[in-house]
Amino acid sequence: MRVLHVIPSVSPVRGGPSLAVLAMVAALRGAGVAAEIATTNDDGEGVLDVPLETPTERGGVPVRFFARSSPPLRALREFAWSRPLSRWLDARVRDYDLVHVHAVFSFPSTCAMSKCRRAGVPYLNRPLGQLCEWSLQRRSLKKRLYLSLVERANLRGAAALHFTTQQEQDEAAVLGLGTRGFVAPHGIDLPVMVPDARAKLRAKLDLPPDERVVLFLSRVHPKKGLEILVPALAQLAAKERFTFVLAGNAEPPDYEAQVSQLLRESGLAARTRREGFVSGEWKQTLLQGADVFTLTSHSENFGLAVVEALAAGLPVVVTPGVALADWVARRQLGEVPPMEIEAVATSVARRFQTGGSRETFASKARQLVEQEFSWPSVADRIRDEYTRILAAPRP
Repeated sequence: MRVLHVIPSVSPVRGGPSLAVLAMVAALRGAGVAAEIATTNDDGEGVLDVPLETPTERGGVPVRFFARSSPPLRALREFAWSRPLSRWLDARVRDYDLVHVHAVFSFPSTCAMSKCRRAGVPYLNRPLGQLCEWSLQRRSLKKRLYLSLVERANLRGAAALHFTTQQEQDEAAVLGLGTRGFVAPHGIDLPVMVPDARAKLRAKLDLPPDERVVLFLSRVHPKKGLEILVPALAQLAAKERFTFVLAGNAEPPDYEAQVSQLLRESGLAARTRREGFVSGEWKQTLLQGADVFTLTSHSENFGLAVVEALAAGLPVVVTPGVALADWVARRQLGEVPPMEIEAVATSVARRFQTGGSRETFASKARQLVEQEFSWPSVADRIRDEYTRILAAPRP
């Protein structure tokens, strides 16, 4: 079967979902699906230096990039359009058996769903958490107008909605779309272990060999709850010695100044190392060499960074807004405090004090991640959904 994946961006600066689609398509191709990607050359504030409108390889999969046009007003940039993508979909969408659309409230995804509806091509949508309550409350008037005028018809016309957790599906259900949904998580490939990661991390950051490291590694975004995490760590700093590593690009970029102010006002700035966007061996060195991973999100439809941390053998502290929080608690892979400063500080301190072998924990965490989130098993589930959609009678 030929399946086209459409997503607004595959730029690393856009975080986990953009990178995950490359791995998803690679896994689907390994499962026998002729899958490829159409996207824009978006790279946050800039654009990617890539060939346009011709197949190129990225992450080991075929990708077609189309030029993005951005409105001059920052508030409208998430609705940037691409006329070349629109024209190409008009000409080529019927070449595919099925279209898997990623995201809502974005020109590429809205355009792709509308073109499929007109062409009679079945499609499914993965909303990337944008139908969750917290996300809908942000810029709520704009989103609800968009949903009412445009996106509701597109979502109702989908053959299925692809959610990554049951929590995400439950939150979207209140919209009453009536479209069948299914749950298939993000997958992950287990990382190669970095020899002496703990020592290498401390040497690179010029820290004492016994320094504890608390890691945040995700998009630096208002939904990530840094206004809870930073004061919690500042409170803990009065009792414990540690360094806080804050890794990830700010999105939107002007949020960077707010985070800097928060660190200064809390008194945590002197204990914080800012790493920006990280990848490759340095990313794995951070994950494998830190003592605890923290993610205090208000809303996280999955939490790929949590799975990455656990795959690296790193215990986690996550709040209930992270959809994987219940799984973390059931599997005893970390702490799940309420979204409160005192509770988060206590949970991080508890991870400092927890005895037992890190090697034993890492082995257990990696085994569970491989069992439940390996790309081959996830790809098989998604391929089965494709088969079900294509076998169903067309309306």
